[in-house]
This record gives sequence, C-alpha cells and structure tokens, in this order.
Amino acid sequence: MIAYIIRRLLLMIPTLFGIMVINFIVIQLAPGGPVEQTIAELQGTALDSTARVTGGGQEVLGSQDNIGAGSGNSQYRGARGLDAKFIAEIERMYGFDKPMHERFWLMMKSYVTFDFGNSFFKSRSVIDLIGDKLPVSISLGIWTALLIYGISIPLGIAKASRDGTPFDFWTSTVIIIGSAIPGFLFAIFLVVLFAGGTYWSIFPIGGLVSENWDNFSWTAKITDYLWHMVLPITSLVIGSFASLTMLTKNSFLDQINLQYVTTARAKGLSEQRVLYGHVFRNAMLIVIAGFPAAFVGILFTGALLTEIIFSLDGIGLLGWEAAINRDYPVLFGTLYIFTLLGLLLGLIGDITYMLVDPRIDFEAREI
Repeated sequence: MIAYIIRRLLLMIPTLFGIMVINFIVIQLAPGGPVEQTIAELQGTALDSTARVTGGGQEVLGSQDNIGAGSGNSQYRGARGLDAKFIAEIERMYGFDKPMHERFWLMMKSYVTFDFGNSFFKSRSVIDLIGDKLPVSISLGIWTALLIYGISIPLGIAKASRDGTPFDFWTSTVIIIGSAIPGFLFAIFLVVLFAGGTYWSIFPIGGLVSENWDNFSWTAKITDYLWHMVLPITSLVIGSFASLTMLTKNSFLDQINLQYVTTARAKGLSEQRVLYGHVFRNAMLIVIAGFPAAFVGILFTGALLTEIIFSLDGIGLLGWEAAINRDYPVLFGTLYIFTLLGLLLGLIGDITYMLVDPRIDFEAREI
C-alpha cells in the first residue's frame, strides 16, 4: 500500500502541472486582462491631471502627456492614444514584460513553495486572502458533506430494504421535489421566509459569526456560529442529497439480490445483521468513490451562489471575483490549491476503499 501511495503522489505532479498549463494558456489568451483593465481605467480618468492606478502594491502615474498622442498599434484593446513607454510600464508592473512561457515557469517555481505573490487589485498577498476566506468555505463544505452523507446513506438503506412500499414512494416524491428546486432559489426562499426578508427574522444573515462574537462565552460562541450556519447549510443540503440517496439505494438493491445475501438470510441472521454486516461493506464502495469529487464540488463551486446570497465571504466568491477582474495571482493561486486538494482527496478516497473492504489490494495495481 505504501508503494501505491508513493506512485499516486508522484503521479499528482504531472497531473497538477498539466492542469495548470492548460488553464494558464486559456486564461492568458482571453481578452480583458489586467493590463487592458488598467488601460480602461486610465482612459476613464484621462480628464484628470493625473491618473493613478494601484496594482499589487505598486503605482503607475499617468499624466496628460502620457494619455495623448501615443501608439495606435498596441496589442491591447483600448490602448489607442496612450504612449508606448507608458504601456510598457504597465506591462512591467503586472509581469507582462516577459514571454508567456517565462511567466508560467516563474509562477510554478514559486508555487512549489506556496508563494502565490500579491493580488493585482487588493494590495494583499494571495495566501493571506485565501487564509481569510478559507474558514467560511471549510465550514460550508464540511457541514454540508457530513449532513448529506449522514442523511442520504441511512435513507438510501431504508429505501432499499423497503423497496416498493409506501415509505419508498413518498420519500422518492420528496427527493424528486427537493432535487427539482435549484439550491440558489431555495436559499432566496429561506432568506425571505426566515431571515427578515418579508416574514420572520429568526436567523442571522451575513458572516460566520456576530460582530461581538469575541465577547461571548464558549457556549454562546458555538451556538452563535451554528445559528449562522443553519440557513446556508440547509440550502446546500436540500439540492444535493437526492442523487446520493438514490445511488445508495440502488447499490444496496444490487447487493441484496446476490447469492451471498440469500445464504446469510438462510443461516438465520437478522435483517440488520445482513444489511450492515454483509451488504454495507460491498454496497458502500461506489458511494465512497464519489466523496472526494462531491466534497470539492460543495467546497469550491456549489457554495458560490450560497456565499453571495447569504453574504458569506468565502473562497468561491474570491475565485469568482478574481476571474471577473482578471486578478491572475488570486485566480491561479486558488486554482492550484483547489486542484491539489482534489487530487489529495482522490487518494484519500482510494485508501478509504481498503478500510471498507480489505479485499482490495492496492499493491496489485499498476497506477
């Protein structure tokens, strides 16, 4: 097993590198980069005697002399009328004075040591920005994943053992209705109903904790934190547990119809012993296989609209703003961390296979 883990860790290096290469090329070639945004801002302030643009802790000062008769052949959209030397200074500020391959190499070299540089537009280091936003996303991801799996697995087992009964029919109806409602729409409904939108103001909205949280006792701190999590977690769980419930049910039904289950029942074992002592180990393999992808999806993508609606300043919102503003250090830094985390969770999922079913032999696998 140790050899398999080492092989997987080594395989992560070219995988991570390939993902970063593809995304770097696509994003770099897309129009509307930081240089173009700076040029647009300068053009918008051209009537001022001085235009000041700050990026990554640096400043570029442009006067009327620079925003006059300049180069008309620039590669940047909207650069007409700006002096070529001034555009070159903006390129230098953002690192665009170097060729694309050199920029990528320098970026990956610093990323090995988790040095993600500074944001172009927030004048803060990327690692500090991620550190500030991470508690929100981690809270949403962990609680949502725990509740989804905690609800879906027992419910799926119960549906499988009662297949075709009224219980199975009515729970399937509820699941279909829940899956048909978009998560963001249900989130808005919760805000309107319970967060002072139109009816009751029961739950708070905005942030993980209250402003005076530091003054609370430990019991009050925990209660306040959980109280803030109720609505966003509920909106995430409602739209996500349906597929996992049906997957669990179908996996158990496939196993229940096999010969070894009939043999176990013929030996006089109770239904609970058959389900949880024999069927559970085999049926749960396919459910566990989807956990890493599900967790990453909840943590970084599924929570984006939830963060916006409930005013939660998390990683999803940070990545979205970086993509819109072409804040490349933040964009590539979060992409690097997301990808690395996803690869590590995939390895953890494989290791979990062995814990559920020791018959799986990792050493016999080639990769």
